[in-house]
Order: sequence, then C-alpha cells, then structure tokens
Amino acid sequence: MQSENKSTGFKLSVMTLAIMNVTAVVSLRGLASEAIYGLQSAFYYLFAAIVFLIPTAMVAAELAAMYASKQGGVFRWVGEAFGPRVGFLAIWLQWIQSTIWYPTVLTFGAVSIAFIGTDPTADAALASNRLFTLVVVLAIYWIATFIALRGLNWVGKVSKWGGTIGTIIPAAILILLAIVYLAKGGHNNLNIHTGFFPNLTNFSNLVLASSIFLFYAGMEMMGIHVMEVDNPKRNYPRAIIIGSLVTVLIFILGTFALGIVVPAKDISLTQTLLIGFDNYFSFLHMSWMGPIIAIALVFGVLAGVLTWVSGPSKGIFTVGRAGYLPPFFQKTNSRGVQRNILLVQGVIVTILGLLFVVMPSVQSFYQILSQLTVLLYLIMYMLMFSSAIVLRYKQPQLERPFRLGRGNGLMWFLGGLGFAGSLLAFVLSFIPPSQIAVGSKTVWFSVLIIGAIVMVVIPFIIYAMRKPSWKAPDADFEPFGK
Repeated sequence: MQSENKSTGFKLSVMTLAIMNVTAVVSLRGLASEAIYGLQSAFYYLFAAIVFLIPTAMVAAELAAMYASKQGGVFRWVGEAFGPRVGFLAIWLQWIQSTIWYPTVLTFGAVSIAFIGTDPTADAALASNRLFTLVVVLAIYWIATFIALRGLNWVGKVSKWGGTIGTIIPAAILILLAIVYLAKGGHNNLNIHTGFFPNLTNFSNLVLASSIFLFYAGMEMMGIHVMEVDNPKRNYPRAIIIGSLVTVLIFILGTFALGIVVPAKDISLTQTLLIGFDNYFSFLHMSWMGPIIAIALVFGVLAGVLTWVSGPSKGIFTVGRAGYLPPFFQKTNSRGVQRNILLVQGVIVTILGLLFVVMPSVQSFYQILSQLTVLLYLIMYMLMFSSAIVLRYKQPQLERPFRLGRGNGLMWFLGGLGFAGSLLAFVLSFIPPSQIAVGSKTVWFSVLIIGAIVMVVIPFIIYAMRKPSWKAPDADFEPFGK
C-alpha cells in the first residue's frame, strides 16, 4: 500500500478515526477459537491488546508520520532501518500472509452460506463437506478479485457497506441476543469456574489463544492517517485508545455471547458462530432470522477479503515498480489496477484450497493455514518494531510530526513490548493445539516450518535476481536515507 500521506485539508475527528480503527480490525470469524476458554478469554484479549494492539498502532503512527510524503509503507519503514533487502522481505511478508489467509476467512464464508438453509442439522452437515467448502471458497475469492479489478471506487463501496452490514451490526445483535437470552432464563454454558488468569504452564492450551494477535493485525495501516487528525500528538493517541477499547469490548462480549449459548465441548472453529446465532434465534422463536444473519456474514466476509485483496497487493505492486519485481508483475489493466499480481495471487489461493485433500478435516485445514499466516505476519511485525527503535538512532535528525515521548524511553518500551509480544506469539504458534485433531503432527510441523522458511527465502532470491530493467520508466520512488 502507498504511504503518500500528505494532508488533504480534511481533518478526521477523534471518533471518526476510532470507528475506522474498529472497522479495519474487528472480524467475528475468530470468536469461536477463544470461546473455548470461558472467562479466561478476556485475559487473552486484554493481554494481546496491551502487548500488541496498542504498541502496533502507536509505533506505526510515528513511522507513518516520519515518511508521510514517501511511498512504500512498511517497505519504507524497514528499509530505512535495515536496507532495501530486508525492507522487501517485510512488504513481501505483508502480501504473502494475506494471500495465505484468504482460504481461512473464506472457509468461514462457506460455512455462513451453508447456514442460509432452515434445517440446522442439514446446514451443519453441508458446512462440513469439503467439496462444498472448496467450491465456495474459490467462488467468493474470485468474485472479490473481479470486483478489485474494477477499481478503487468499487472496492470502497463494497467494503464500506459490507463491513457495516456483515460485521458491526451482527456483533451488536449477537451481544444483545445474549443479554435477552440470560434475562429470559436461558442456560449459561460459559465456563465461569476457571477464573480470569489461565494456567500459563500448559503451552498446548495457549496455541489457539496465540492466534488472537492476528485478530488485532492491520492496525498498522491506520498509521497512514496520523497527519489527517487535528493536533495529532494529542488526538491520535486518544482515537487509538478509544478504538482499541471498543475493539476489545466487541471481542470479549462477542466471545462471551457465544460461550453462553454453545457448550465448550461443542465449539467448532468454523461453525460455532452460526450455530450460536441459530441457538439464540431458536430459543427466542425467531428462527427466520438465522438465514438473514448468515447472508449478512457472507457479505462481511466478501468485504473483508476485498479490502485485503486490493491493499497489500497494491503495496507490493508499488514497490515492484521501483525495480524489485519483474515487469510481468507490474502490468495493470485499463483502470490502473495491478492485474497480474491479483491473478497470480488468485492462482496461489486456488492451490491452497486444493490442500483440503491432504488435511483430515476442514477445521484442521483452517487451523494450520491460520497458524502459518500468524507466523509470517509476526515476522513482519518484529521487523517493524525493531526498525522503529533503530531509526531513533540512525535518523535522529529526521522530523517526527508524531513522536512517542521526548526521549527514546517510550519508544523502547512500546517497541520492545510489541517485539516481545510478537516473538511470544510466534513461538507458541508452532505448538499443535490439543483441542483440534490436526492429523499427523509431522504434517503439521512440516507445513509450518517448511512453509515459513520458503516464504522468507523467496523475497531474498527475487532481490538477488533483480535487474535495472525491472524499474518502471515512470516510477517515482525516493532512495533510502534521503
């Protein structure tokens, strides 16, 4: 994505930016993975917010403001600190992790479509059908790709309405249903006897919880708006804090709402959200609402995928034109959209979808791809946090319109906290979850370790092969250190 962030004259209010933060980060698909933990899920959400969400937003804001007039996003930030080779690794990881992530979120979309029917038992059976899930995953993804090829105007409209209809409204309805359910004497299945603090010595139980960091991923993209806020030193942190609090509340209350109506032993990572809605509507004699919510959630999935299809691919396209990708990947359509990158991305997603044939269940496929996504994205975050600290010493004279603290202490604290949190989640992500049958542990470790190594090595190979002829004649990319 580009970081040409010069002020347009229009200023965002604190509440507007806070709402934008919520819309960009909140997704309901992962609530089920935390509902297993009952009251302890609140600890994980708060822990991840403190050590990851807030540091990410604040550090990214300083970096974005420093290079507000220069292209490259995370490529610029990391490249200024560690050189273009490592910067290219960072932007590559941001793009490739989103490409691997698509089948996981689209699996949730397929489940939502399965639950559009009126027979919960038949719907659940259809949601577990691998062939059905594969067809729907690929159909939604390619629809999103074709919309992205129509240009930013289409992307903006679908994303705006889809995020509202498919995420924010269903989240509010889910929380409201839980309140009404309890008020009418419904049975509370939430595990309230475990206490707030989990047993941190049982590492296998932390694996699913470590994926919560990815729930908050994407907040660094909000840093590009830091210069569009009046008095950013005062109002940007306020917007981030408000947005973070609302995000955490939605996640905690939404997770509790699922845990209240679905027993922990029956929780499925892919189906529980829809089953939870169905159970609430059945209790309140409103079963006709189930298909409506399912349709809304599908629209939300489409909007979320569309935002990411057009975002990171645009970022690596911009960097590629500066001479870091072969000319083939710089081709656009008549609307200036990065056509070939989107098509290659689609081929990768299609191949990943076919991995259903080697995994024992849709749920295990969902989980292993989610974990690989976490690993790759967290590497990028560790690069971002360390870059922010290094740049305080490498470019101390550079103007910082938004600066964390007067000295370097606050940057060391937030950057170090974010790095440590990312490293912790990275290590935990290798441990197979005890709650899910992942089949052969050899396959599990092989996919994660080999997948992560391959995805990290590829950008270094591309960088080593680059040629002067790769740079687009009209590319306007400022050199590093200028």
